[in-house]
Amino acid sequence: MHSTGAGVDGARGVLAVDSTAPDAAPRGLDAFRRGWETQIGDDVFQLPAFSPDTIGDFRVKGNVAKVHGAAIADLHAASATRTADAPGGDQDLVAMYVVQRGAWTLGGPPGRGEQTVPAGQFLVRHVGRLTAFETTAHLTAKFLVLPPGELKPLLGNRVITGPADSAEIRLLTALTDMIHTTVADLGPAGVEAAHGALIELAKAVAKGRFDDVEPRLAPALTQAAKDLADRRLADPELSPAMLARELNVSVRTLHRAFAAVGEQVATYIRHRRLQEARLALTAPSGRLSISELAAHWQFADSSHFTRTFKKHYGQTPTEYARSTGAASFSPNRHLPGRGPAEGA
Repeated sequence: MHSTGAGVDGARGVLAVDSTAPDAAPRGLDAFRRGWETQIGDDVFQLPAFSPDTIGDFRVKGNVAKVHGAAIADLHAASATRTADAPGGDQDLVAMYVVQRGAWTLGGPPGRGEQTVPAGQFLVRHVGRLTAFETTAHLTAKFLVLPPGELKPLLGNRVITGPADSAEIRLLTALTDMIHTTVADLGPAGVEAAHGALIELAKAVAKGRFDDVEPRLAPALTQAAKDLADRRLADPELSPAMLARELNVSVRTLHRAFAAVGEQVATYIRHRRLQEARLALTAPSGRLSISELAAHWQFADSSHFTRTFKKHYGQTPTEYARSTGAASFSPNRHLPGRGPAEGA
């Protein structure tokens, strides 16, 4: 259980807490609260009072980054959590919940009842006062606290919900992942740029569309496309057109975003497939033949795969496997359900 922090004139903080160890309770919540107050601050979001059960068994692993008046939390909760019945406290902020696993139930304003965000869904709303909430055990979610200035007029009294795999949420998720990775090393200008892009994408979620020519969003669009491609590398349908369609942009916009960071979409896909094939060549067991690798990673044929591999790594696949001490291939071993071969 630990917390770490870094900041530029108090502009941002970084908090990492792990209270999932068996001997961490009941100190887990205390560590999280101290870390939040020190690195993030109650000016962004005031942590509510929790129920006695939560205080006694708070097993949460998380990373939180502060970017000016915004905070991004990636949370993995082994235990269920619940606030006190009347957490109290005035707030003026926009809160967003993106749930990957489990569920997050939110108390509403008087007369509006509870709302549950299940796995695979998101919810965004303006919050004027702390309200009760509870989460299931084994929760994985992103929690964003955003300043209300540009967002509150877009939301009004609306509560916006939708699928977590929408194009806008994909981009927002990619951006928050990049912020978590880089925020401790960003200078003031980088923090300002990250904050601006975060607000633009939160506005896109509120409007159900984003400005695909906004230059600040190119890195987020590129990363979202890479994340999607990494999950579909063995898919014969993977292409710039498919990625653009999934992210609700034109192919030209996608190419322009990659060009802005000095890359090409097709090159990224080809290089990632080569990387995975190289790993497979030295797998400790169950290795595939060259032709099977070529088919699985969607190269036109074994000759095309061999030429492309040698051009990239300076050795043929067979030479590479031998140079690493790998045993001979298993030419008759097949991957179930692979698609038809396709050029990369």
